[in-house]
Amino acid sequence: MIIGAGGFARETAQAARTAGLPLAGHLDDDPALHGRAVDGVPVLGGTERVPELTDASFVVCVGSPRDYGSRARIVRRLGLPEHRYTTVVHPTAAVSATSVLGPGTVLLAHTVLTAAVRVGRHVAVMPGTVLTHDDEVGDFATLASGVRLGGTARIGRGAYVGAGALVREGTAIGAWSLVGMGSTVLADVPAGEVWAGSPARRLRAAAPPALEQLDHDTTQGDPLVPARGVNGR
Repeated sequence: MIIGAGGFARETAQAARTAGLPLAGHLDDDPALHGRAVDGVPVLGGTERVPELTDASFVVCVGSPRDYGSRARIVRRLGLPEHRYTTVVHPTAAVSATSVLGPGTVLLAHTVLTAAVRVGRHVAVMPGTVLTHDDEVGDFATLASGVRLGGTARIGRGAYVGAGALVREGTAIGAWSLVGMGSTVLADVPAGEVWAGSPARRLRAAAPPALEQLDHDTTQGDPLVPARGVNGR
C-alpha cells in the first residue's frame, strides 16, 4: 500500500509493479482522490484506514522541495513498527551485495549503489542516481534524479539533494538542508541551509517546514501533516 498519490507515489507504484510486488493501491488524505484511480491504481481512502489494514505493508511516498519533512512527519504520526514498511527497488537498479537499505526506502530505475553504501529508512532515490563506495544516506533524505555522490559522502537526515547535483567525495550535507538542482558541492553543507550553484554556496536558511522538522528531531513534539503528494511529488 502506497501512502500518497502524487508524482513520487505514482512512480513508486510503477516500480513496484515492474518488480512484481503485490500492489493494493494508494492512501491519500485528499478526499477528491478517493474512489478514483491514478495510472490504473485505485486510491482506497485516506491514512485513517491504516489501522484496519493489518495485513498490509506500506511505503510513504510524499514530499517536495517546498516541504521535504512531510515524509518524516507522516511516518511518525502513523507510529508503525519498521517491519510494516516495504522497501521498493526497481529491477533495473544495481545494488551491490555489500550495500544496505532501510525499511520504507525506494530506489527508482537505473540507480546504482556500488560498494558498502548505507541508505537509511524512508529514503527516496530518484532515477539515474549513483551512490559510490562507502556513501551514507540518512533517514528521510531525498536524492532527486541524476544525483552523483562521490565516495564516502554523507547525506544527513532529511536532506534534499536536487536533480543533477554532484557531491564531492568525503563531503557532508547536513540534516534537513537542501542542495539546488545542478549544483556542485565541494564543501560541507551545514544543517538546515539551502545551497546552490557551481561551486555550491549558501543562499539562505532552509524554508520553515524543514527548520521545524530539524527542531522536532530534538524534541518530543511533531505537527501532523496530511498524506498528500505536494506539487506533484
